[in-house]
Amino acid sequence: MGKGVVNGLSTLKDIAELVGVSVSTVSRVINNDTSRHVNPDTKIKVWNAARELGYEPNESARRLVRNQKEGPIMSKKIGCIVASTQLRDDHPYFSPILTGLNRKLVESGYSLAFIHTPEEVNTEMVLHQMIHNHYIDGLVIIGDEMDQALLDYIKATSLAVVGISASGSGIPLVDYDRISAAKAAVHHLIAQGHRKIGFVGGQGHTGELKSEERYQGYEFALYEAGIPLDPTWIINTRWQVDKSYECMTDLLEKHQGEAPTAMFAASDLLAIPAMRAVIECNLRIPEDIAFIAMDNIDLAQYTSPPLSSVHVPKAEIGMVAAKALLDQLQGESILTTKILLPHEMILRQSSIFSRAGSPRP
Repeated sequence: MGKGVVNGLSTLKDIAELVGVSVSTVSRVINNDTSRHVNPDTKIKVWNAARELGYEPNESARRLVRNQKEGPIMSKKIGCIVASTQLRDDHPYFSPILTGLNRKLVESGYSLAFIHTPEEVNTEMVLHQMIHNHYIDGLVIIGDEMDQALLDYIKATSLAVVGISASGSGIPLVDYDRISAAKAAVHHLIAQGHRKIGFVGGQGHTGELKSEERYQGYEFALYEAGIPLDPTWIINTRWQVDKSYECMTDLLEKHQGEAPTAMFAASDLLAIPAMRAVIECNLRIPEDIAFIAMDNIDLAQYTSPPLSSVHVPKAEIGMVAAKALLDQLQGESILTTKILLPHEMILRQSSIFSRAGSPRP
């Protein structure tokens, strides 16, 4: 431990000496001072040193450092960071995942210490404090909204960590094969005789639509079938439900007589308002425009007509993520960095209508 450590408590100078940088550089990192650039690798080294030396900017975490002098302490608490505040509420897709996650943790004697959003954990210092204030042993990250710098910090710590639906994060992930599932959904529409197939969804982890795996599956399916893609039938809602209704209405008004005969939606929540837009334009589902979507949330079976959807094993994803995290805590290595669970097609009336000249399935 650094020369300046007094009574087991480290200082900025100790961190600076261990990393080999100036005290002012350490101060800028610890205080999230962005007025001057600090190399990302240096920031990670500073936070690693702070963790190693037991530096904490608050008294509650300092007590944890003193306790750790007597030996490692497992709090049996897990933190969770979700993409938005909506996911903490009764979200039809993510709530079952959280339920499965929590169920497996409780069965193993663990509990969720907190559920926060990236906006609430917006700096390395805040995240550093949160990790130690709650004495957590591991962290679950749900969604793609985590800042890369924070992900780099998390990966550099000794915390067990696993991601759910967190594409491109560089941490162990539990999910389903979104590209394959989307292709299966579009292939179903093609088998029903559709060649004018639109898309409604949102952007991927890069902020662009083309980086979203369900959109990629949609494109691949059309390409494999030799069907041209009409960009005017592509709706990017940026995952806003209201935009789905508005943009679908606009599409139908602009393409009267040349509208798509089927729509693939990246989620049930985006399909449902788009279906409403079709009905309000005095068109029939599936005779005029068929729909198939992803997730198979409970509400999908109660739409009018019932919505065809790709079933995603949501609770199981949460339970498998918890198991992967617990395995890390027990010192077991993860054999793969990405665990994909199987999906299943659930066909209902919104897509079952064979058009004239449709190929045999």
